[in-house]
Amino acid sequence: MRTKQTSRRKLLKTGLALAGLGLVSVPEWVLPALAEGETVVPFLDFPERVVTNPAVDRRIIDIRTINGPFTPKDEWFTTQHYGHPKVDAATHQLKVSGLVDRPLTLSIDDLRKIGSKELVAGFECSGNRGPLQGLSSNARWTGVPLKDLLDKAGVKASAREFVFFGADRGEEEVEWRNDKFKVQQQFGRALTREKALSSEPMLVWALNGDPLTLHQGMPLRLLVPGWYGVNNVKWLSEIHVQEDAYLGKFQARWYRTLKGEMIDGEMKWVETAITHMQLKSYIARITSDGSRYKVTGVVLNDGTPIKTVEVRVDDGPWQAATMDPSTREKYGWKLFTYTVNSLAPGDHTLVSRAIDATGKTQPTAQELENKKSFLEDNSQTVRKIKV
Repeated sequence: MRTKQTSRRKLLKTGLALAGLGLVSVPEWVLPALAEGETVVPFLDFPERVVTNPAVDRRIIDIRTINGPFTPKDEWFTTQHYGHPKVDAATHQLKVSGLVDRPLTLSIDDLRKIGSKELVAGFECSGNRGPLQGLSSNARWTGVPLKDLLDKAGVKASAREFVFFGADRGEEEVEWRNDKFKVQQQFGRALTREKALSSEPMLVWALNGDPLTLHQGMPLRLLVPGWYGVNNVKWLSEIHVQEDAYLGKFQARWYRTLKGEMIDGEMKWVETAITHMQLKSYIARITSDGSRYKVTGVVLNDGTPIKTVEVRVDDGPWQAATMDPSTREKYGWKLFTYTVNSLAPGDHTLVSRAIDATGKTQPTAQELENKKSFLEDNSQTVRKIKV
């Protein structure tokens, strides 16, 4: 077995070197299965080296290596604001407090007894953008529906805001008029009553059949399918139900989008919260067998059915791509492929766009020029290659 693994590793590393990827570290699971004589075409707009672990508590994926529906647990992207807290999975408990009839303190085993289900869901960080697009992943999650837990606690009629606190915390400087105060804050995000009591949010303890890793919030995290990663609170330790709006830093200030919109003939600057994912696709890899060029890409969105994904070569017409039937889950990422039969020697551009069932079309970068903050960048990402 060791001999086979070593031979395979040498062969694949050689293939990658020929393809010009130049990765810092390349786990075997992510290596695309190339057909005989097929090579990866380097992106001219992509860095020569992708550091997939830029810090102890940070991780991105190299999108050129995506080759299946699920991202393995040790390769999932991760980012957070307060680092990794020290959590003992064996003794960890979740508290449910505030405007509930029966306050609860539950272990993971207690949560399992309420019930469990599996759900395929992928998401991205709201700061994910080109050219790397490395802050997104996809998995099969196991956990309990949030509604089942809240039904057990009994939600009072006056409850309007459901706040989810992680075990991670840090010192913050809160500015109020001319004063500044230093305080300790937990990471927190909130859901409205309507969203919290819907059938979709889950409290999950497993990823692809295995317990959550430290990077993924072990032993428990919130999962809001179709929403950006910041909403999926890791190391979940408390759910506090209240009437007033939650105004913590990462709810009210940091995670906002500022965008100019023409309303009644006048430019209005509108601030919106970071919630459901915007319709997005990107080209992850291009391979060639010498004459044909295979384009592989990813679609991320909020669960609205996808009507089509199209690819455009240079300034030519948009052409329909083929959706991967193994990635048809409502909230999972969708993979697509498109084949270009020939390309003339020289520089070329390729770009994808997704269109959902409502007719919404992924915007161009020009169409998002009035968006001032970099969050929620779902613009079409143009890839440049040379053949």
